This record gives sequence, structure tokens and C-alpha cells, in this order.
Amino acid sequence: MAALKALLLRGWIGIALIAASASAARGCTPLKGWQLQWEHALTRQGAAGEAIGGFSAIAYEPRQGRIWLLSDLAQPELSLWGWPAPRSTPQLRLQRPITGHGSAALDGEGLVLTAQQLWMASEGRRTAERPALLLRVNRSDGRTLETIPLPAEWQAGPGMGLASNAGPESLTRLSAAGEPLQLLMAAERPLLQDPNNQIRLLRWWWPAGRSTSAAPQASPQGWLQLPDPDEGAGPWSITDLVALPRNSGQATTLLALLRRFTPPNQWDNRLALYGLPPPGAVAMPLQLWNLQTAGLTPENWEGLTLGPPQRHGGVSLLLVSDDNLNPLQSSRLALLTPKPPQACLEQP
Repeated sequence: MAALKALLLRGWIGIALIAASASAARGCTPLKGWQLQWEHALTRQGAAGEAIGGFSAIAYEPRQGRIWLLSDLAQPELSLWGWPAPRSTPQLRLQRPITGHGSAALDGEGLVLTAQQLWMASEGRRTAERPALLLRVNRSDGRTLETIPLPAEWQAGPGMGLASNAGPESLTRLSAAGEPLQLLMAAERPLLQDPNNQIRLLRWWWPAGRSTSAAPQASPQGWLQLPDPDEGAGPWSITDLVALPRNSGQATTLLALLRRFTPPNQWDNRLALYGLPPPGAVAMPLQLWNLQTAGLTPENWEGLTLGPPQRHGGVSLLLVSDDNLNPLQSSRLALLTPKPPQACLEQP
């Protein structure tokens, strides 16, 4: 096993070096880190004065300049927020409950927007009342159109499946622009049958010619290796994934938002860069960044998405934290940009 891990590590280090060389040849400065552009605490009250929060996923629409947040409270809700003006906090513009999901209790954790629909991952509790699901929802009114169970190996069984409250936690669009829709789902923590430092991935796709209004197919998509835990600290988990922009035919690069909680109230947050592992393979982190070093408040950061493109063509990242309606925590929105500003992330 040690020899295999060493081989995998050498392989992914090789990929990282090749990527850096290829990027330099194209005039692309490798990314050295991230810097915080702004961070805002969000309101704790909705339009009717009710408590809001529990924001666990985020999506950004660049043409409209607006931000969508998904709440994982008992009544899941999609909320729309305006882009913050200089020295002002984002304004809540709309609240849209997710309805029509029958008797299944939901725990919304992952979000992908398409033109007419949204796709949502709901975290499970290993019970019939709270199953882990993929949902297709009408964007215009929040009505659930379809609930899709996860494959058998993700379902609760003796010594197998998702642990309770351990995912699925992440959902991102895997396909490039112009390609048929594909989604990538990730657990929060290892499945019971997996090694305790590997996060399982699941790809959702539609057979050629089939509309996305039909149920998708699910295929295994390898594992992501978590960083080694520090002595005395809690284990790492993945709270969100984003597939970085690419052209059709290029290799896929993933950014993973990592979280660690150490009792009684210590949060640590990291970003990890991975190549997309092929089915049956394990991807090692190519780079790892401490987000507290970037200036991010230590919090329960759960949502990650691409923000506005930068002037130099690089990406930016939007993050949202989940306050769990806990007065000792807060719902926060943050924007990170590459350092140096012209840096980019590419695969060979």
C-alpha cells in the first residue's frame, strides 16, 4: 500500500510539473495563492422577519451579476442576492422555497443552475425518511420535478454507503460549454466501505440524444485523497467542488473546498487543486492553500462557485458560510482572486 501511494504521489507531482511547464510556455503565470477581495456578513432575517441562514451552496450568474444561495434548513429555500456595491453588504432580493418533494425530508447541499432547471444534492441520514438524493427542480417556481436515488454503493447497508450527515455535499457542472450536460457529485466524508482519507466521486450523465428532463445515468468517477490530518485536529472533509473552465477536449481540473472542525469551536478552511481521477483511480492534491492565510474568517464555509472573470482572464471564487442558525456563527459571503492577479490554473 505504501508503494502504491508513493507511485500515485509521484504521478500527480509529475502532472503538476508538466502543467506548470506548459502554462509557462503559453505565458500563463502559475497560481501561488489566493487573496481576499471582500467578505460580508449576510442578514439573519428574511423579508417577513423570519430567521434565515444555513447557506450550504452557491451559484453565480455573471450576465445578471446575481448570486443564488441554497439553504439546508428544514424547509430548503433558494434565495437571490444582489452583487455588493463598494462598502455595502449584498441585498436579499427574492426567496423561493423548494417544494413538491413528497415525504422525503431534504437537506440541500449542492447546487447547479441551468437555463430552465436547477439540480440539487440532498444529504442523507441513512433512513427511509431522509435519503440521499439528486433532485431536478423548476427554476421559475422552486417546484421539484424529479427525485433521483443514488446508486446502491452509496445507499445505507451493512458496513457500506454514506455515513449519516456525510453527503452528498457537492455538486458541480463537469461538462464544458457546448458539451452535453454532465454533473459531478462528491461525498463529504468517506463512504463506510472506503479508506478513511478518500472522498468518492459520482458522475451523472445523459445518453446521447436524451433530454435532461429524463433521469440521468450514474457512473463511478474515482476518489479524491484528503490531506493528512494534523495531530490533535479534526479530520478534513470536502464541502464543495467546482470544475474549472476548460475547452472541449481539455483535461478537467477541480478545486475542492475543505473544512475541518476541532472542538470546541475551531474552524480551518483550505482549497485543494485536483485533476479529475478516472474511474477506479485516486487523485492526490496537486496544490493546497490555507484560506486563513488569504484573510478568510475561520468559519463553516460550505459553498464554492466561480465568480466574475478577472481582467487578466483568470478565475475568481465566491464562497458562502453556513451559520447553522447558531448565534456564535454567521452567514458570510466572500470573494477570492488569484495571486498574482494574472495567474491561471491549467492542465496540460
